[in-house]
Amino acid sequence: MSGSSTNLGGAPRPIRVAVVDDHESVSLGLKAAFLDEGFDFVLAAPTVPQLVAGLAGREVDVVVLDLSLGDGSSVTENVKAVQATGSAVLIHSIADRVASVREALAAGAAGVIPKSSATKTVIAAAATVARGEVLNNLEWASAIDADRDFAKAQLGRREREILHLYASGLPLKLAAEQLGIGYSTAREYLDRIRTKYVEVGRPAPTKVDLLRRAVEDGILPGLDPDGADAR
Repeated sequence: MSGSSTNLGGAPRPIRVAVVDDHESVSLGLKAAFLDEGFDFVLAAPTVPQLVAGLAGREVDVVVLDLSLGDGSSVTENVKAVQATGSAVLIHSIADRVASVREALAAGAAGVIPKSSATKTVIAAAATVARGEVLNNLEWASAIDADRDFAKAQLGRREREILHLYASGLPLKLAAEQLGIGYSTAREYLDRIRTKYVEVGRPAPTKVDLLRRAVEDGILPGLDPDGADAR
């Protein structure tokens, strides 16, 4: 079942999901669809502050977040506030809002799904994000490719190799061994990579963030069909 996750003890449990959208019809439709698929639907709210208040310290696995809320809040502050509750963020919005989508991804959203998508596609995307995986889809790729302000970090060949191996899941020590360099040298490369991403306004403090940056920049497959090595 797509609505199941796994506890530490190995027993399946329903994925906990919440929705932030100021259109009640959207929230009600998503609630019905998630419940139908066996998710634990925790809450629907029209704004992020109301979501946080409604959760009252409870955690959910994924929040489906509309980009355009009527309370004057910014995309970045909404994504960060949701993440602060311990939840992953799936953006659910009109696909042509490229700058807002890019801002959401830079703030740490795990993926984007258009409101024009079939309900089952939204549900599958929510399940992917709830598992801690990055959602690689055409909407994400299009948002990045269409936004010329989305600055790629200028990484050297060795930095790209380290990022590719490390973000793919290898421990840094094994990545270093595979490239025939010392662990301390690999650590220096990783520090430089993080510094370069900060310099272009796309910080990557965690390994998951580095995975996201690697996918965004075509260092890992999925988003850059032209191949970033040609740039």
